[in-house]
Parts: sequence; C-alpha cells; structure tokens
Amino acid sequence: MDETALSPNVPEEPALPPRSRACFTDRELSWLQFNLRVLMEAGDPSVPLLERLKFLSIYQSNLDEFFMVRVGALLHRSLLLPDYVDEKTGWTTPTQLKWIAREVERQQETAEDVYRRLLQDLKAASVELVDFRRISKVDESMTRKFFAESRYLISPRVVDGKHPVPFLDNTQSYIAVLLKKRDRYQLGLVSLSRLPAYRIYEVEGRQKVVLTDDLLRHFAPLLFKRFDVKDSCVFRITRNADVFIEDNAMAEDEDFRVSMEKLLRKRKRMQIVRLQLRGKPDRHLRELLKKNLKVQDRQIYQTAVPFQLGFGGAVSGGEALRYPEKRSVRTVQLRKGDYFRYLAKKDILLSFPYQSMTPFIDMLYEAADDPEVVSIRITLYRLAASSKLAAALAYAADQGKDVLCLLELRARFDEKNNIDYSEMLEEAGCSVIYGLPEHKVHSKLCLITRKSGDTLRFITQIGTGNYNEVTSEQYCDLSLITADRQIGLDAAAVFEALAMGHPPEPTEALITSPLGFRPRLLEALDGEIAKGSEGFVSIKANSLNDITVMNKLIECSRAGVTVELFLRGICCLLPGIPGTTENVRVRSVVGRYLEHSRIYAFGRGEAQRVWIGSGDLLNRNTQRRVEAFVEVSDPEIRTQVLEVLEALRQDDVKGWDMQPDGSYRKADNPRGSDSQERLSRYFAAQRISAPTRRRSLSELFSAFFRRH
Repeated sequence: MDETALSPNVPEEPALPPRSRACFTDRELSWLQFNLRVLMEAGDPSVPLLERLKFLSIYQSNLDEFFMVRVGALLHRSLLLPDYVDEKTGWTTPTQLKWIAREVERQQETAEDVYRRLLQDLKAASVELVDFRRISKVDESMTRKFFAESRYLISPRVVDGKHPVPFLDNTQSYIAVLLKKRDRYQLGLVSLSRLPAYRIYEVEGRQKVVLTDDLLRHFAPLLFKRFDVKDSCVFRITRNADVFIEDNAMAEDEDFRVSMEKLLRKRKRMQIVRLQLRGKPDRHLRELLKKNLKVQDRQIYQTAVPFQLGFGGAVSGGEALRYPEKRSVRTVQLRKGDYFRYLAKKDILLSFPYQSMTPFIDMLYEAADDPEVVSIRITLYRLAASSKLAAALAYAADQGKDVLCLLELRARFDEKNNIDYSEMLEEAGCSVIYGLPEHKVHSKLCLITRKSGDTLRFITQIGTGNYNEVTSEQYCDLSLITADRQIGLDAAAVFEALAMGHPPEPTEALITSPLGFRPRLLEALDGEIAKGSEGFVSIKANSLNDITVMNKLIECSRAGVTVELFLRGICCLLPGIPGTTENVRVRSVVGRYLEHSRIYAFGRGEAQRVWIGSGDLLNRNTQRRVEAFVEVSDPEIRTQVLEVLEALRQDDVKGWDMQPDGSYRKADNPRGSDSQERLSRYFAAQRISAPTRRRSLSELFSAFFRRH
C-alpha cells in the first residue's frame, strides 16, 4: 500500500455536510459515539468498580477492531476510489479519516480521565498498581524477583543495519528503548509475547498489581547493559484487517477453506494503520519508531492508559466490586421426548441471557434419537470454542441423521475457529458447505425435518443471535422455535438455494435478504405511512445506515407516523429535525449485557405486526448478506417480544437518547427503570411445562391399586 494514503492530504477544516443532507451523520463518527457510551459505563460510579475496569477494556478492544476493519477499509477505498463521495454526508474519504482522528483523540482525553478515577477508586478498595516512579523497598524487592523470573523468557534486541526491525504482531505490546552509545541513538526492542500481562501479590492487606510492560521498562538498563538507556515506552501497532477473497479465487477449483487459510496468513502481515504509544516518549525515541515502522504522524496516538487491563478478573474482593452473579434460568421444563409433542401445539420463545440456551440443544439431541427425524439443516456463523451445539450436531450425524451445516468461514475474527469446526463436523459425518461467493450467510436458521409415512413435518428455529453458548450468557437475543408448516417449507427452500450456491428467492412466511427483506420492510413502512398520524413503527436493531430505508423513515415522519428506533450502535439518521425527522426518536441502551436482538413492529393493537430476525439495517445486511426474519403470530409470544420494546422505551438508567446534532444524552431525572433488570425478572417468570400425557390403561390400574 502507498504510505501516502495513510496520511491523506485533507483540508484543515473538513466541510460540513450540505444542508440538503443535514438529517444524516457519518457512519464512522456514529460508531465512535457508540463506543463513547461504552466508555461512559467505565466512568459511571453506579457500576461496580471491576466492571467499570472491564468496560474500559471493552472500549479499547472495540477501538482496536474499528481501526483494523473500518479505518483499514477507508484506506483501501481512498486508494481504489479516490473520487468517492459518501451519499449521506457528501464527505470524501480523506475528510472521514480526518474527523475520525479528531474524535479518537478527543475521546482519548476522556479515557485517560476515566482511568485516573479508576486508579483512585481501586486504591480506596485496597488495590494498587505499582508505580515505579515512586516505588517502596518492599515493592522493589518483589518486582526484582519477578524480573529475575522473566529474564530468560525475553530476547531484547538492538535495531541497526545488520538487525532490522523484526516482524511485529498485531495489537501485541512491545517495549521500545532509546539507547545511546558514542553520541549515537539506537532503538532497542523487547517483546512481551512470552510473558503474562501482569502479576498480583499482597502486602499488608493490599493487593499490588505489577504490569509486565512497566516492569520491563523499569529494568531496561539491565537488559541493555552496554548502552546508556535514555528513555523507554510501551507501544503496539494495529494492522489493517480489511482483507478479502478475490473474485478470481472464488472462481478457481481451490477449496474455499484453503483460500480462507491463505487470507488469515495474509492478514497477519497487513499494513500498519495505527501506532499507539503509552506515555510521552522522548522525541528521539518517537522519531526512531516512526522511521523504522514507516508510519506518519497522523497514525500515532499517545495514551496514558495501559493496553492490558485484564487484571481486574484476577483481583479478589467483595461482592460490591462486581455485578451480582446471574445465570440464565432454565424456564423450559421439557424432558427428552416432550419437545416435539409440545411444539405440535404451541411455539417456544427463548430470550437470552435471561433464559437458558440448553433447551434448544436438548431438542437437537431429541431430534438425533427420534426415528422420524430424517434431517437437520443449520446455518452457523459464530460458535463457542467448546461448542455443545456442535457436539449435538455431530451426535445426530452419528445416529444416522442427514446433517447439513452451512459454516460461514468469513465471520470476521472467527475464521480460524470456523475452519477448525468445518473439519471436525465433516469428520463426524456432517455435510459442510460454506457461504455464498458474493454474500455472507448471517442468518440464524435451523430446520428439523420429520417423516411419518408420507407426511413431512417441520420444526424451524429462527434466531437473532449466534448459536454460541458463551455469548448467549452475555448478549440479549431471541430464539423462536415453531412447527408452523409454511415456515418449515420456506426454510427448506432457503437451504436448498444455499446448497445450490445462490441467495434464496423471496418466500411466503420467511423474510430473507438480500432479495426479500428490504422490499417487505419498505412495504410495511408504506402501510404505516398510509395511516398518517395513526401510524406507528418501532424497530430494535444494532445499526442503521441503509439510505433507502432512512429515506422511507423520513417519509414516515413527514406523514405524522411515530417512529421509535432502538439502535445500540450506528445510527446515521438524525432525529428531531423539523420538516424531516421530527417524529423520529432514537435510543441506545448500553448496559451489563450487549443488546443484540432485532425486532421490527408495525402498527398498534391487535393488528400490529411483529418480526424478529438476524439482520440490522446496514447496507451489508440489506444488500450483501443472507438474513432470515419471521413474523411472530402466537399472541402470547408476541406479547413477550413487545415487552422487550416496552422495557427499552421506559429505560432511564441505561438508555441514551440521540440528539439532533448526533450526540447522546441520558435522562435528566431518572426514575430507576433498568430495562435489563426488568426483562431478567420478566423472562424468568415465563415457564414452559411439559404437556399432560394421556396415561395408558395399565398405568391407570397401577395408580388405582396404589391409592387403595
């Protein structure tokens, strides 16, 4: 990549969007606003102390991915499409990069302030980070012992003409040391990859945390004895992760799995898009890093916040330091053999993380042992490292069932995990196919087919989140299981299309992208526009930037339709602007759990239509991915889904309301309504019991004689 593209020549003051586009905001700046809301959780004193530390760590890891993916993509675009202008804001790509840099630097000041307050609160809770600038004799003795234990696990090196900079891993911390010998400055490097990120010990009832990067900086003179150590800092690089399978590679006979493995190797060596420096290094040290890493000033970000904050998980302390322990509740009281009989009469809704995912896995085992089940079809996007669901699918294949798994190998940063699972499932006897050449398969769809005589019956599961037992305890998602015949027939058509290598055609009961979802959504919105001020639209998703959908929402607002959008992350539509979006309200909830479910509601009262599914309202979801949605027809389950929207509507503790300028504000006088606490109680009470089974004549006689 041309390095000049990494530091584009942009105006000092990027032009504001034209007035005709004033109801839209930039996608990347909107995402950075979301990450700022995550950072605000780290600074919220009502959040337990160690959870605040975790939110700060999440903020940083989110920003890492943002630079790897979004900034990387923008840099690619600035090279390939130098004249590109964003359709929503009218900005060029260099202008976007300029504003991103400014916003990240502004947020960095907030992050440092949050970190300083965290250190103060940790100290008050008897947890201290060892400060080597003011170290006691006891701490010096302990840290010297740690250094002695680490000394032979590290290989310090000096960069010179015969020893160039070694390959540096993405987001891996290193120590840079400014060395001087005979009036010449040189760069010393120390890798931390073989060492733990921290050590914890206790002195007089206080827990002391030693960050390994601080430890090695302190003892750098012992690593470079032949030099005069002038300065040191911790640094790390972020590499571009915006790599993709070229079209011609997809057309070749080469196995797609092999292509993905090549892609992962390529990603490891991609161009540097960011250099982070912890502290304020000497200008000579900064210039040596800049020169040797071939980066521009605009790519360099300085921070006082450590790159590794995982020590909070190892700190001991009272319950007040963490959230009270909560486990998902097993609300479905069905045993093996009960599921299909229950589903023949009524649908099942599971709400994660409040309810357990285990019943769905149990149902797969029931399917594996049921002689009438002939096949299981499922789309897999992200799986847990030790997946119980994958084990159930392998068991079903071993029991002779025809198990088809569509494994999307392009699930970003889960590619290696999915490659491994594709091999494991194949070895277990499952048929494994991959995503489509031009469309990622992001749907959460499972179809169980049963055959009794000449009659086919279907059990279909449609979800909003991945089949991952770990994230099901952390993400708010919905999973609908139904025996509806038309939904089953449509799901069968979807899997047939995917197996043939093309996106599914629109169907009757299932709503799928990229061909069917957006037209059906626009049709539903038109239906509300026709009602005028009686119209109502409520959408819960993760993000929104599809301009066709946004323009239709503007039409809704202008027609007097009430539009409420619950969007955790990106929202490129500005609410409350007279003449365009005055009837649009946008709310983001950021709390203990990650809001992840997708719900679409149109109208009010008994005529209200409610959909759930896997897709957001980003261009990628509506146009470049296979997503699956279904209308919720069961009145009781529809009530449960709508309770999610009502809880979000009332949330004045974790809810942030978007302002017309794109910023977000919390309620001024909160009453204490926390949507996740409310939904936890609500869904824990939604119990499903086994259907009453008619007893045989012998069982009736046996019961009679026991009573007499």
